[in-house]
Amino acid sequence: MAGLDLLRRPRFGFGALCIFLYVGAEVSIGSLIVSYLMQDHVMGLQEQAAGKLIGLYWGGAMMGRFIGSVVLRLVSPGKVLSGVALGAIALILFSTASTGAVAGYSLLAIGLMNAIMFPTIFSLACEKLGPRAADGSGIINVAIFGGAVVPLATGVIADATGSLAASLFLPAACYAAIAGFGWFARRPAA
Repeated sequence: MAGLDLLRRPRFGFGALCIFLYVGAEVSIGSLIVSYLMQDHVMGLQEQAAGKLIGLYWGGAMMGRFIGSVVLRLVSPGKVLSGVALGAIALILFSTASTGAVAGYSLLAIGLMNAIMFPTIFSLACEKLGPRAADGSGIINVAIFGGAVVPLATGVIADATGSLAASLFLPAACYAAIAGFGWFARRPAA
């Protein structure tokens, strides 16, 4: 198939994998956050009240876009990507290790970390593709099917362990790979 040879380029192949993982992690968290906030040891909210807090997640993402647009002008995009991915991991760990409002709001704060991930991964992966940029962007757009695969696997973990907190290990692992890609792509492509 046309363009698939691009996946053999380390920077591009790693970037395409990270789009798969990023969309998967974002959808996983978005899919379980209401149930997570409803748990007695987290916030013990009713479904409607928990659902209303989702605006904080997306508001954080919007605020993160504005902050990220400034920071990305000053710091290497790869380093920023690594930083926000590590921030997402820290928030997951903090949320799962705590209880009450702290656990709930720290998981909601991941929206702030997610804000610049997709466009930064996309541009770092496609950097210097030249005339192959259309092929590359097409492959990366197909990689968003991670949003169907990773949440399913996250749900399987939740069902197997009986714990939403334990299932967050998978999105955290996705963010770890993204942090690695950011560090790998911290310098301009050759």
